[in-house]
Amino acid sequence: MPRTLSADELLAGAANTYAATVPAALLAPDGGGEDGEVRLRPLTVRDIQRIQQAAREQRVLASVLMVQQALVAPKLSVEQVSGLPAGLVQHLLERVNALSGLGLGEDALETAVRAPLTRACFVLAKEFGWTPAQCAELTLGQVLLYLEMLARDEAPPAAEAP
Repeated sequence: MPRTLSADELLAGAANTYAATVPAALLAPDGGGEDGEVRLRPLTVRDIQRIQQAAREQRVLASVLMVQQALVAPKLSVEQVSGLPAGLVQHLLERVNALSGLGLGEDALETAVRAPLTRACFVLAKEFGWTPAQCAELTLGQVLLYLEMLARDEAPPAAEAP
């Protein structure tokens, strides 16, 4: 049976930093140079909440903010991260997601896509023209209510849309 962790042990992981290799091809597409290294830290729940609030309308901004918040060395501004090559940001974002436990493997992704609540939100977004962010704000009760309305071929009142 696994041992019970203390609060200090759980919180300690957020302070750790990790080396991440950056392939030379991402730094110098002409093939010159050598691999580099940066230091990253995992994102916390607080980081994710702030990033979601700041990037409600722009998905690309969320990626930039995630990399910027996780990058410990060198420390870059949001503007500097925005100026990096897209492939480099994508590479760093993959590392940030893995360190933060946000990555979905193929099996986990398939399970998430098949999850009833995920499918329900997809149907609601498609039928009512809502964005994924709007669907994410719905409570389980609201999801069930709107699905019932769809089954009865009714439209939600405009004031009730998320």
